[in-house]
Amino acid sequence: MSLHSGRLHKRSENQSNRKRVQPLSKLHCEKVFTLILYLDIFLLVLHRRSHKLAVNCSLPFQNQLVLEGITRPCVLVDTPMKGVRIDGDGGSLVRPSPLPHLGWGSSDDVWVKMVSREQSYRHSKSFMQKHPTLQPRMRSMLLDWLIEVSDEYTLHRQTFYLAQDYFDRFMSTQSDVEKSMLQLIGITCLFVASKMEEACPPKLWQMAYITAGTYYKEEILKMELIILKALRWNLCPETAVSWLQLYFQMASMSVDSDLLEPQFPQDAYIQMTRLLDLCILSINSLDFQYRVLAASVLCHFLQQEAVEKLSGLSKDVLQPCLNWMAPFVETVGRCGRAATRDFASVKDDGHNIQTHTDYMTMLDACKNEADSQFPTPPSSTEKTDAH
Repeated sequence: MSLHSGRLHKRSENQSNRKRVQPLSKLHCEKVFTLILYLDIFLLVLHRRSHKLAVNCSLPFQNQLVLEGITRPCVLVDTPMKGVRIDGDGGSLVRPSPLPHLGWGSSDDVWVKMVSREQSYRHSKSFMQKHPTLQPRMRSMLLDWLIEVSDEYTLHRQTFYLAQDYFDRFMSTQSDVEKSMLQLIGITCLFVASKMEEACPPKLWQMAYITAGTYYKEEILKMELIILKALRWNLCPETAVSWLQLYFQMASMSVDSDLLEPQFPQDAYIQMTRLLDLCILSINSLDFQYRVLAASVLCHFLQQEAVEKLSGLSKDVLQPCLNWMAPFVETVGRCGRAATRDFASVKDDGHNIQTHTDYMTMLDACKNEADSQFPTPPSSTEKTDAH
């Protein structure tokens, strides 16, 4: 073969190879774009779970950029010093950190960031006013069902409490939600929470299956995007159970240990979480910050003075919650101790698995107990008849 014919043969091979390289179709481009989008979302979640506090970003603007697959650098500012006021904290001062010395970070910085985060993830029972067709008991029944689903799928307590927080905050952004939508919203919140917390979250089809065929997978996916957009991708609150675990860990740890390894009695922790579960089913629990709710639960198991010291909360802050919680404590006390269950898949983490009991019956008993302590005054007609 001559040099000229060899070049022609090589050129023909290159042209044939070029023909075999097809451009990406529109469908393939969309898949690539979606993959990039979810990668950005994953990186955002990792960033939010780190110890860095990005504060100079406009949240609506930042979230819009994230949804479009674009990132924008945030400006970091110094952590507020001890004694700085935090808006929405009832005018109280941030006390010196009650956290012990941390080998992996500044206890003052961690404490202020945790308290500040609770101000960013606000909740209030006033959202019920936006939904005239809904009743507080419907929320209680939904959360009770989510606890039961968590028990069925061996989900962690933190997963349920994340779902509860997502639900309450989402409902505060909506109006005129029909009761027929509550189960879809609830199971979607649990689906999102499981992906945030669980190493092996339930599959989408399992979430659809647990609704007994009421909702399809596609409906859960659509609702997921609606909820994420409404929450502006703020998915990492300090929940009531995370505060409770922190407080109890601080109360139980030895001097030369840190917060990374659980050191509290697991059986006592299970009794505490049962009381907290019952309280969170009541919509009136939203009158209190999560850290106040958790500290009030702990006050019924430890000396109140010790709880005030390790939580940084004063008696004046805790007392209203303690008064409200009294009927719940009485009801739980009459039910005896909660049984400790064994989970084969998580032998060393069984105390952190959400378990279900007959919470609705207990909640009704709490109402009866509260009514007996504070009787409802008679109506105006009854007063007239009495005279």
